Parts: sequence; C-alpha cells; structure tokens
Amino acid sequence: MSKVGIDYVTEKVRTVINELMRYFVGDEEVIIKIMASIIVNGHVLIEDVPGIGKTFLSKMLARVLGLKFSRIQFTPDLLPSDIIGTKAWRPDKGDFELVLGPIFANFVLADEVNRAPPKVQSALLEAMQEGQVTIEGETIKLPQPFIVVATQNPIELEGTYPLPEAQLDRFMIRIRLGYPRDEIELLKRRISWRSNDPTPQVRTILSGDELLIIRDFIENNIMVSDDVMKYIVSFNAIRKDPRVLAGPSPRGLMALMSIGRAIAAIEGRDYVIPDDIKRVTIEALSHRIVLKPEVSLEGVSGEDIVREYVEKIPVPK
Repeated sequence: MSKVGIDYVTEKVRTVINELMRYFVGDEEVIIKIMASIIVNGHVLIEDVPGIGKTFLSKMLARVLGLKFSRIQFTPDLLPSDIIGTKAWRPDKGDFELVLGPIFANFVLADEVNRAPPKVQSALLEAMQEGQVTIEGETIKLPQPFIVVATQNPIELEGTYPLPEAQLDRFMIRIRLGYPRDEIELLKRRISWRSNDPTPQVRTILSGDELLIIRDFIENNIMVSDDVMKYIVSFNAIRKDPRVLAGPSPRGLMALMSIGRAIAAIEGRDYVIPDDIKRVTIEALSHRIVLKPEVSLEGVSGEDIVREYVEKIPVPK
C-alpha cells in the first residue's frame, strides 16, 4: 500500500459510517463517536434500554470492519474459563491441551456485561487493558486489533453486578443509542431487508490490517496543540467538585485526547481543534466519575456534572 495520508483515512472511515447508516435508523453522531473510539483502540460501552439495536449495531460493526466476531452472553453462572479458555486433559495424548475461549477474536461483543459476577469481570479486565489473558499461569496475547463492545441495560438491576470503577475506566466511551429518529423508516427498511437481521447484506469496507494502519496514522500524524491539551486538562477541575468522590482519571484525559484526534481525522484534519474535544467530552468522561451517595440519590448523574463543566470551561480560541 502506498503511503497513507489523511485523505485515505477520512475516506475509509466515512465509507464505513455511510455503510452502517444504510441499516442503522438513528443519529449518525452516535456512529461517528463509536467509530472514533474504535479507530484509536478504544473499547465501547453501549448503555440503553432493550430493543434499541445494541447487539444489531455491534454485529454490523464487526462485519463492516472485516473483523473476526465473537459474542459472549454474560450470565450470573458464567465462569472466567468460559471466556478466556482453559487447559483440558486429553487422555489420548496423555497431556493437557490449551482450549482457547471466545475472547480470542478481533471484535468481542460482551452482551449484558453487568450480569456476570466479579471474577468474570476480572478476566475481562486483563483482556481489555493488557491485550492478553492468563490461563493457568500461561500468558497468551490476544489477536490484534482487539475491540470489546459491551452492552448493558441501565434500568434492569435485578440479577446484575455493577461494573467496578476500574473496569468502567477501561472503556474509552460510554454511549446511548436512543430511540430511532424515524420509526416508520425503520419499519420500511425491515420490509426491504426481508429478514430481522440484515447483517449478511452489510458490505465489508475495511480489514483488520487496514484498521491497524489507520490507528498507526492517527497516533503518529494528528497533532494536538498546547492550548488544546490545556483545555483537556482543565476538566480535572471536576475532581474538586464537592459533589464528586472521584473525578476523571489521567487515563480518562488521555482517552479524551485520543478520541479527539480520531474525530479530527474523520473530519479530514491532521490537527485537533477544541470543538473536537468538546464534542466527545460527555461520552469520554461521565462514566469515570464517582458521585457521593447523597448526590446520586438526588438524581444527579455523571453526565450532568460533565455537561456543566463543558458549558462553563472557557474554550481556547
């Protein structure tokens, strides 16, 4: 492949977004933010009520990106070995054989991720952070690219385990799809698909290797000025808010910068402007904030806090 430039990156990612919008009847901004996270090696948490299309969108993403897909349905009786694999005794060989679990894919859908117990979450945490798993003392690298898209229902709490803050911090963004903008159009498309699942009809636009090339280009070529960095760091003021027990971590600020660089690339620029950061601040930081219990009981959310600071922190000119 000839030398990759910003035009190549923008065209490829925009083509992916356009292909997804042929089937996703919703806000294109949601797709842009999810794609921005994926192309800079970010995991995504989709939090919304049932029936919105979380699983549907995840399957389409894997297909359009040309990635090996694996779906794990999280349940309370799930074991870490059900995800990462185990070593099984083979009498015919007189030895243990390594059996890899479904985590060994490029694109892993962790469906209803908050239904699994803490020991399963710990196994997923190592995979998300380190890009590896440990099976009975043996460390095994996961295939690259490696992306986790997790879903959870914020309303149904019975039989769930709240995700620990450490794991939430590993998701680059938390996003909500919302209800379709035009449900008549959704019904019309359903008839044209001739199936409840049109995933096989989705064109593959990228490959894993191309995704890694795009990721490398953004890492090495999208510039961030000192003023934009100062703007990103200004959100650490949330840590001192009297309503907050823990504010956005340094990892959160780095994630905000990374996804801001991806937004710039999608918009066809090799430099980040403050609006790129402002556009994704709520999705990148709100799930990294721990509120005081009495504040949560009043109905205030992390999104509310971040939104206040987005509105009041001066944007550099």
